[in-house]
Amino acid sequence: MAEFTLRLRRYDPESGDAPYWEEHTVDLEPHRSVLEGILQAKDRFDGSIGIRCSCRAAICGSCGVRINGQPDLACHTHLGRAEKRSKDGVIEVEPMGNMPVIKDLIVDMEAVHWKKIRRVTPWLIAKQPVPEREYIVPRESMVDVTQSMACIQCGACVSDCLSMEVDPEFIGPAALAKAYRFVGDPRDDQHFERLKDLAEDPHGIYDCTHCFQCISACPKGVAPMNQIMRLRRRAGNDFKIEDRNNGERHEHAFASLIKQYGLLAEAEILPRSYGGDTPLAKFKPSAAAELASSLPSIAKALLRRKVTPAAVLKPHRLARQDLGQIKRIYDEVEGREERAEFNIYISGKDEDR
Repeated sequence: MAEFTLRLRRYDPESGDAPYWEEHTVDLEPHRSVLEGILQAKDRFDGSIGIRCSCRAAICGSCGVRINGQPDLACHTHLGRAEKRSKDGVIEVEPMGNMPVIKDLIVDMEAVHWKKIRRVTPWLIAKQPVPEREYIVPRESMVDVTQSMACIQCGACVSDCLSMEVDPEFIGPAALAKAYRFVGDPRDDQHFERLKDLAEDPHGIYDCTHCFQCISACPKGVAPMNQIMRLRRRAGNDFKIEDRNNGERHEHAFASLIKQYGLLAEAEILPRSYGGDTPLAKFKPSAAAELASSLPSIAKALLRRKVTPAAVLKPHRLARQDLGQIKRIYDEVEGREERAEFNIYISGKDEDR
């Protein structure tokens, strides 16, 4: 047995009082979970502590919280490890972010998480006519969706999604990972319609900022950002969807500039995203209009020397030798007969993540 101090964030919106921290000391073995520690504190000291839990086997996703500032499952985190990761030897537990708090450590999953899940039509739309017997699916097709199928809907990725902090309307990593589960399934009859919908939505697949937070947060290795990137590749490369948000053109311009200069020519990225992947894009009406509306941001960038007039007229290039190495990477990737899709459940072991 060992003593562990839990610092729980308490908050009851109905009381009208501000959130506050409350500490409790529990006696448990170090290998026991943070959830067990919270339940012991609830049983011994304060029965009003609010915590959602169910199976205690790290598979139902009910007990998602933030432990020492990081999202995790309370039943999946050992007290000993949590104490070692704490700043002052006290294990801090607070509710997940980006969702309204119902009470203490319980958040309103319906208001955000499940609302987003329903947004992506989370069920199979069968091809017609439906087979009289089993629909035989190639093994490689099911392998492709195993990673997204592993999601337990705990909401950890939603909790730490930086895009959702800036844009609460963003569909979000959990829902988009769920969307790929059906876009990657050959039995679904509306791959194009799903992708077109998610690409055209200004809060859809191109609203992700590649911050990797959802990958770090996920306790099951689903890597939601990877699934979002897969949706983008399917939409842009396979179905040639040019969305109204210029997301596909922006990605193409980004990759093209890196290939050309070895570094991102930031003064070129906006006009090429709206006017086409050419140095003359800035003179096209569609790009000129966007540049005009962005003048306040451009002025700030110039004042802070993030962009200089010299860089606009003559973008910096890497040395020829270094640029050659970057181009060789492009040649190798673009020269493959099939696009490589990394799936941790097939390509490696969990401890290799």
